[in-house]
Amino acid sequence: MKLWQKWLVTGIFFSFLVGCQSHPTDKGQQYKDGRLESELQKVNQVNVQGRPINPSDFNQQVTEIKNASPRLFKSNNDTYHAIENWLMAGGDPAQLANYNLAAFQMEGKDNYGNVQFTGYYTPVINARRTPQGEFRHPLYAMPSKGKKRLPSRAAIYSGALSNNLILAYSDSAVDNFMMEVQGSGYVNFGDGSPLNFFGYAGKNGHAYKSIGKVLVDRGEVPLEKMSLQAIHDWTNSHSEDEVRQLLEENTSFVFFKPQSFVPVRGASAVPLIAKASVASDKTLIPPGTALLAEIPVLDNNGKFTGQYEMRMMVALDVGGAIKGHHFDIYHGTGHEAGKMAGFYNHYGRVWVLKKNQQLLGTSL
Repeated sequence: MKLWQKWLVTGIFFSFLVGCQSHPTDKGQQYKDGRLESELQKVNQVNVQGRPINPSDFNQQVTEIKNASPRLFKSNNDTYHAIENWLMAGGDPAQLANYNLAAFQMEGKDNYGNVQFTGYYTPVINARRTPQGEFRHPLYAMPSKGKKRLPSRAAIYSGALSNNLILAYSDSAVDNFMMEVQGSGYVNFGDGSPLNFFGYAGKNGHAYKSIGKVLVDRGEVPLEKMSLQAIHDWTNSHSEDEVRQLLEENTSFVFFKPQSFVPVRGASAVPLIAKASVASDKTLIPPGTALLAEIPVLDNNGKFTGQYEMRMMVALDVGGAIKGHHFDIYHGTGHEAGKMAGFYNHYGRVWVLKKNQQLLGTSL
C-alpha cells in the first residue's frame, strides 16, 4: 500500500498514549517489562506465556515472499528458516535461543513497550457497468491532467468529469470513498463474472482531510468511539445530502484502473496474508522483517476483551501515517475484515526476531 493510502484509515485514530505515568490500560497497554532504553532492545527472554496462533499463515506469507520477491526472501531466509523450525517444534518463546534466534523488544510509543496497532483491509463493493436504480455512484478512471488542476471532490460529485471516464456505478458513495482510502479494492458486478480488481491510478491533487476528524471536531462522534464502523453508523443514520457534505470535506479524490483478478500486494510487491503481514515505518522496521507480536483481542463490537494473542507477522507494506512504533495490520478482504480493521487503535508488544548470525553489520 502506497504512502498516501492510509491517511484516513489510520489518520482518523489519533488518541495516542499520553501521560504514561498514569499507565492507562483501556486499549491493551501493558507495563510488564519496565522502561526500555532503546528503540530495539535485545532481551534474553521474551516475557510472554502464549505461543503464536498462526504458524500456517506465517509459513504461507514466507512462501509468497519467496515467489514474489526472491531478493527479499534471500536476505531474510536464514531468519525465516529458523523461525519455521521453531514453530514446528511448538513455538515456545522460551526456546527461541535454542534455534539461534535473537529477540529485540520494541520500546513502543511510550518507552514501556506499548506498540500501536491499527488496521487496514481490501474492500469489495457491489457495482454495475451502467447506471441502474441504486447503482448510480461513479468510480472514475484517471483523467488527463494537462495544465489545469483537476476538479475537487465536490466538483466531481457535481459532474465535472466526462462520463467517458466512468468505470462502474456502485450503490454507495461511502463504499466508493472507503475504497479510495484503501487505494484499491475488488468490484463485484453481480453478473457471475470474477471479481474485478480496481487498482490505484492517481489522485486529483487536492488537500486531504480526515472525515473521522471532522465528525470528532463537530462533537458527533466521541473521540474514544471513533472507528470505521462509527463512520458507517453515522452515514447510515443521516440523509444522502448530509453524507455528501461530509465526504466533500475531503477535497482529495482517487482514481482507479481495472485489472484482472490479482492478489492484494503491499509496497514490497508481495501478496499479503491476512493478519500475517503489516505495514511499518521502513526506516525503523525494514521490509521483510519478522515480528513476534502480542496483540490485544477485541470483541465484535471493537471492545478490548482483556486478552491477547501471539502472532508471527512480516513487515511488507508502508503507510503515510505509519511512523515509529506503529504497525498497521492487514486484515484481509471484505466487510467483516474492514469492520475489525476499523476498530483497531490499540497497543501490544512486539519483538523483532533475527537469526544470530545475521546481526553483524545490521542496524539492530
